[in-house]
Amino acid sequence: MRKLICLALIALCVIACSEPSKEELAALAAKGYYQHLIEGDYAHFVEGRLMADSLPDDYRAQLVESYKQFIAQQQVRKGIQEVRISRAFTDSTLQYTSVLLMLCYGDSTTEEVVVPMVEREGRWMMK
Repeated sequence: MRKLICLALIALCVIACSEPSKEELAALAAKGYYQHLIEGDYAHFVEGRLMADSLPDDYRAQLVESYKQFIAQQQVRKGIQEVRISRAFTDSTLQYTSVLLMLCYGDSTTEEVVVPMVEREGRWMMK
């Protein structure tokens, strides 16, 4: 019995210490970007977009303004209070990972959004 418990503990340690999958990394990045969005850090949310570094300044400003308006519109549902990771899966044909996030609103409703993510130079970006 003692050996069985030791083996189970070792197995759990090996699983817990393993590298996160690319789906887990993409999901954490997507959640982080959306967390910035609901906290009002719109510029950081824009920086999470693929090719954000090559956006013209006027277009970047328009994106920031549209995200501000989006968040303002969410006040009808008492705002987005929390972002949860629902699941993530990779489409090897299209070469991106879809992250499903659950947006939890202040009026107790939820909405699931799909965030396509791609990895570029070790950083996960929203497609």
